[in-house]
This record gives sequence, C-alpha cells and structure tokens, in this order.
Amino acid sequence: MILFVSSFLFPTLEQGARKMKNEREPLLGHAADGGSTAPGLDAAEHQRLLARPDLRSSPENMIVDPSNETESLVAKEDSTYGSQSSEPYEPSMHRTLEHPTTNLDTMIHLLKGNIGTGILAMPDAFKHAGLYVGLFGTLFMGAVCTHCMHMLVNCSHELCRRLQVPSLGFADVCQRAFESGPIGLRRYSKLATNLINMFLVITQLGFCCVYFVFVAANLREVVAHYFFDLHTRVYLLLLLIPMVLLNLVKNLKYITPISLIAALLTITGLSCTFYYMLQDLPNTHTVKPYSTWAQLPLYFGTAIYAFEGIGMVLPLENNMKTPEDFGGWSGVLNTGMVIVACLYTAVGFFGYLKYGDSVKGSITLNLPGEEFIAQLVRIMMALAIFFSYSLQFFVPMSILNPHIRRRLHTEQSRLIGEYLTRVSLVVFTFILAAMIPNLGAVISLVGAVSSSTLALIFPPLIEIVTFWPDKLGRHYWVLWKDIAIMVFGILGFIFGTYTSVAQILNPDLV
Repeated sequence: MILFVSSFLFPTLEQGARKMKNEREPLLGHAADGGSTAPGLDAAEHQRLLARPDLRSSPENMIVDPSNETESLVAKEDSTYGSQSSEPYEPSMHRTLEHPTTNLDTMIHLLKGNIGTGILAMPDAFKHAGLYVGLFGTLFMGAVCTHCMHMLVNCSHELCRRLQVPSLGFADVCQRAFESGPIGLRRYSKLATNLINMFLVITQLGFCCVYFVFVAANLREVVAHYFFDLHTRVYLLLLLIPMVLLNLVKNLKYITPISLIAALLTITGLSCTFYYMLQDLPNTHTVKPYSTWAQLPLYFGTAIYAFEGIGMVLPLENNMKTPEDFGGWSGVLNTGMVIVACLYTAVGFFGYLKYGDSVKGSITLNLPGEEFIAQLVRIMMALAIFFSYSLQFFVPMSILNPHIRRRLHTEQSRLIGEYLTRVSLVVFTFILAAMIPNLGAVISLVGAVSSSTLALIFPPLIEIVTFWPDKLGRHYWVLWKDIAIMVFGILGFIFGTYTSVAQILNPDLV
C-alpha cells in the first residue's frame, strides 16, 4: 500500500503542473501512439472509455444500457454525442431500480449492517483501553469511519459523472479511480481491485468465524447452567450441519424473513442487556481510566471491527429512491452512524463499568447465570447471530461465484461447483473457529487485519487517486488529511494484528 502512495504523493508543485495536462487525456490514450491498452480492457472498450473528462468543458453526452444486470461500467455513445449540453451528468437520475428503498428502509439496513457481534464486544474493548480512553476513542473512531464512508460515496459520484454510468460498487470505484488516476498508478488498477475483493472476502469470512464462536459460546453457557458443561468445540461441531444447510439457500429473498426475525431478536436482546448493565452501577473510580500502550492495539481491533458497515455503504446509496438524502449533515448516513456510535459507546462504557476487568468477549456471557431472563437473552442473541450468518456469507459468495462460473462450462457443473464452494467455505469458517475459540481475540484479529484496511486505508487512498492533482484543496490539505488517516489505519493494522496473534498464541499475555 505504501508503495502505491509513494509513487505520486510527493512530487513538486512544478512537476504536478506539468503532469496535469497529460492526466486529463483520454484513458491510456498513449496506446494509440504505439502503447498498449490497459490490462483487462479490450480494444473497443479502450477507445470508448474516458479517464478524466473535464465536465466543465466536455460537450459529450452518453447513456448507459439499463438492461445490463451488472450495470455496465462502460459508457455508450448517444445520438446526441457532440451536442452542447449545459447540464452535467447526474448518476442518480439514470438509475433504473425495480424496488428502490426509502430513507427509512436504508436507515434500518444501515443499522442492521453495523450492529452485530461487535456491539456486544465493546465492553471487552473498553477493558483494553480504559474507561475514558474507550469513551472518547470510540466516538473518534466512529467519526473517522463515517468520514471515510462519505469519502467513498463522493468518489463514487465523481467517477460516475466522469464515466457517465449510474452507479459503481466498492471494487469498481477503486478500479476506475486507478484507471483514471496518475499515469504511474494505472497499471495497478486490477491489483488494487483484487486487493479490495480479497479483503472483503477475508472480512466477511472473519465475521462468519466470529458468528460461529459467538453462537457456540452462548449455547455452552445456557446448557452448562441447566444440564452439563461441554467444550466450545463440541457446540461448534453440532452447529456445522445446520449452518451448512442454511447457507445452501442462494436467493436472499428467502432469507429476508429470517433476517427480520434476527433483527427483532437483536433488539430484544440488547434491551434486556441494557436492563442488566444499568442496575447497581459502581463508581467510575472502580475501573481504570486508561490502560497500557500494549493493550491499545486490542482495543483498536475490536472497535474497528464493530464499525463493520463500510462494505454496504455504496449498495445502500445506489438502491435509494432519493439518494440525495443519503449524505449531508442530517442525511441518512450521518444519522445512522451517530446512532451506531452512541450505542457502541453506551454498551462499552456501562458494560465495562458494571463488570470491570472480568468482562468477557461478549457482554452476554457476563449476564447473571441464575436468572431465566439472562439465559433467554443468550439464546435470543445466539439465534439472531446464527440467522445473520447467511447475510454475511452472501458477500464472499457474490465475489467468488463469478470466478467459479467462468471456469465451468455447463449449467449443471456450475450449480454443483457453487454448492461445493458454499459447503467448503462454511467448513472453512468452522475449522478456523474451532482452532481459535477465544471470541475476543478473534474479533480483534478480524478487525485489525480486514476492517482497518477496508475502512481506514482504501477510502482515503481512493480519494487521493480520484481527485489528484488539482482537487485536493488549498495547500493540499485533503492530501495530508488522507495520509494521516491512512497512517492511522496502517499502524492499527500492524500493531493490532501482532497483538491479537500474540494473545491467541498466549491468552495470558495481556
């Protein structure tokens, strides 16, 4: 990642001025003079696609074929090509949506996508940070992650206007930004896209591992209280077959009722958890206000894991009936993320204050075992996370399935290949969960490795590449801001991963 950035972040202003003209030429236009086309682009697409057209002077009008199910990223010429249109291309006006979502629908999806096992792990995160460092650190982390989400949406809009397409996904935004960015980075467009897809797969499969461990740990607590105690791995093995069967369902339409049940169970379980946390709270001096530097990386990994919604921001905005309501100070994104950040902070603050250093990887494991309602909360949350597994599993399958289908030639072989892949990935997450049944360490590791990369490193990098070199603010303040966020994410990635792995290998280390 640093190699990507170092090739263009620090040229002199004089060099930047000389290159500005070249970077506004058509994408890889030098190929016409004997160069080669970009990797992954055929000759026809190479001739049509413009890299960075200046909309202030460009007279070109284009349309997009709405019948393409994958939303073609290549602009198609209109009969009015060359006409002088004073109105710039507005992506949201060209989207054809069969079932657009309302603002309320988008808000619910945003909350559901961010509130999962991460919120129940926030008291454990506060244990590694201290009460007040965790309090202000979580609010700061929420603000930075929300800003990075806005970055991604703004870059998507900018690239959609340049390419004259209605919408782009996360990986598409990265690819098109690199293809139209500084000349030295255009060759890395496919690599950057593959990296994003790889981290998306790793992140979502990491969530699935956490879900496996979470369900098994909570079921173990309930069964141990009423009957007998078995190792967590036994419950993981018992969950394997139901989890495989659940994830053989390919159509999200059939999972929607299950998702609704999971949402209701989550709300009920969180409400009961707050009821227990807010009873007989001790004084704040009974817990440490701050922790050691060695423990902060574990806090970072868990906290950044909790803000897990970066991958769903563009799909939500792209499917809105009124996408102009998504951004802005009082838009859907800010409103939803303020609610999420406040919930995370409240659960972490009061959960750590209530249970202190004895708090566990999930706050549900600290609820009083002798009360029936507490056991019911564990069952409800376990069922909610069990039913949510398939939603997290849908993302890696949607990325991997096209690659599988391209390598198989008959419809029957493609169907068999998809089912085998589904079974293999579920078994893979089961094996990882069985190898590391420490819930807190798994959450911190997934957050440090994948969530920090997707939420804190790639969005500012994409913004720099998209708006380089003349739209980065006066004195390049946007550039320096993005570099600071990237350094923060890279440091969290390195130290968070190292500390999480060390804790997995030696649980008594921290």
